[in-house]
Amino acid sequence: MTGVRSGPRGEPVRTAAFSTANTEVELIWIEKRLEHWIRFGRVAAERIVSRKTRVFSFRPDAVFAYIRWTANDYGTVHSRIDILRAIRPGEAYTTVPFVRPGGELLLSLSGWPKVRAVLNAIDAIEAASVDPCDVAPEHWRHVHNRLSAGEPARSYTPERHQAWLKRKALEP
Repeated sequence: MTGVRSGPRGEPVRTAAFSTANTEVELIWIEKRLEHWIRFGRVAAERIVSRKTRVFSFRPDAVFAYIRWTANDYGTVHSRIDILRAIRPGEAYTTVPFVRPGGELLLSLSGWPKVRAVLNAIDAIEAASVDPCDVAPEHWRHVHNRLSAGEPARSYTPERHQAWLKRKALEP
């Protein structure tokens, strides 16, 4: 698949277009300065770019948690967690830094107390023997809304998960 763009004199120049349907996430790790990592998600492929940079690829509809953290000499400057669903070709998406092309944003919170609360919610889901990748998208939206409002989120129980799986089985 190719695209066409204009060259320096206005002539058409053929370029390779984004040929994969996968969503790519660039992970950077500069110890104690800049750290990007995946908390959960089913990685379809991994490409090592350098000692400090890797690119993970996720298939369409895969759900993953992406954490970005930055610090300086005085401590944490920025922390953020995004839980996204990898999009299918042609679907609308939200752009997120270091995620190409983007994804359906299920949760997006910044500030270490909120990020820690989401990490605790993920730990609780795993303690209930449920894979966070399989959790109902509505639960991540619920967690986002409750934590944004400064309220605790409901826990995700195995019963809620079974109800989600039954609803999902009814979808065409």
